[in-house]
Amino acid sequence: MIKGVKTKKLKVIPDERGRLMEILRCDDDVFLKFGQVYMTTTYPDVVKAWHMHKKQTDHIACVSGMVKVALYDGRDGSPTFGEISQFYIGEHNPVLVQIPPGVYHGWMCVSQNEAVVINIPTELYDYEYPDEYRLDAHTDEIPYDWDRKDG
Repeated sequence: MIKGVKTKKLKVIPDERGRLMEILRCDDDVFLKFGQVYMTTTYPDVVKAWHMHKKQTDHIACVSGMVKVALYDGRDGSPTFGEISQFYIGEHNPVLVQIPPGVYHGWMCVSQNEAVVINIPTELYDYEYPDEYRLDAHTDEIPYDWDRKDG
């Protein structure tokens, strides 16, 4: 696994009224600090990639649908420089993925329905000077193939 990336298996608590799932608590081992919380959606077979942050750590969880999350360690000097990690997260595998600064990341919706992803970044989004560095989803700079394996 890429150095600095952590995961937390999420606990779903069902009852006769529905279910509750805690995503990130301030007493979790993976908790760093709070910047904001936002929700984003991705339509089936759509790829949202690649981007990274220089200051911010992301904490992502998919709460509806399923996404294939891919990470690429682009940090010079990292013991896992150039390594790829991949996770399938969502309804069928409730997991939080912590993504440290310098690690490129993105995801593809692999469910038949729209995927809903929650992110809890450590930093507040700065509209004037965003901490966001992007590459094309299909760049040759990252050795990753977003194609579905079924065809």
